[in-house]
Amino acid sequence: MASTLLLWDIDGTILHSGGAGIRAIDLSLQQDMGIDGDTAGIAWAGRTDRWITGQVFAKHGIPLTEANATRFIDGYLNRVTAELTRSGHVLPGVEALLRTGHARPDVAQGLLTGNLERGARVKLGHFGLWEYFAFGAFADDSEDRNELGPHALRRATAVTGVTFEPSRVWIIGDTPHDIACGKVIGARTLAVATGHHTREELAAFEPTAIMDDLSDEAAFWALVTA
Repeated sequence: MASTLLLWDIDGTILHSGGAGIRAIDLSLQQDMGIDGDTAGIAWAGRTDRWITGQVFAKHGIPLTEANATRFIDGYLNRVTAELTRSGHVLPGVEALLRTGHARPDVAQGLLTGNLERGARVKLGHFGLWEYFAFGAFADDSEDRNELGPHALRRATAVTGVTFEPSRVWIIGDTPHDIACGKVIGARTLAVATGHHTREELAAFEPTAIMDDLSDEAAFWALVTA
């Protein structure tokens, strides 16, 4: 029976898109919404797709209707695979960790990500990693990342039959927003300096632990299963 729950962020933690997501968003804005503009100036790292959509629409004066949001997001998702092919890659050590975690009976692993579930499936599926996650919390659940933790815990219990103690839950991510949402549910937090924030910047938000990257598999498992 699983005793440790790992909840993974995607962008900047599992994979690096090389700007693929932003390029896909900009193309959707220009080609699907007919706007001569981009996402410059929007602090999107660690935010949810729904939050980003609202900020993009506000910046360019686009009415935030369901029809507009659907057209914009569909355009983004239709382009992101091609953009990932141009510049995306899985970050060091991550695939081995996911494979090992998937095989360990004492570990359950899910997602806690600002991506919509469709976007998570597209991005992880592109790299053959979607199969490692049976559940997760996504931007579909809330625009506010701090509200995603309870959804992830509820689904983890539904899938595994285990009610995980907060001290046995790890949120793994690369931004201060990942650290904050972990603290909301009393979880431990592993900050990884593989995104847009340095080790020093992440340390200011007091995660449980920090790693420069996830290439040291032995150190990772010693930490999260201690």
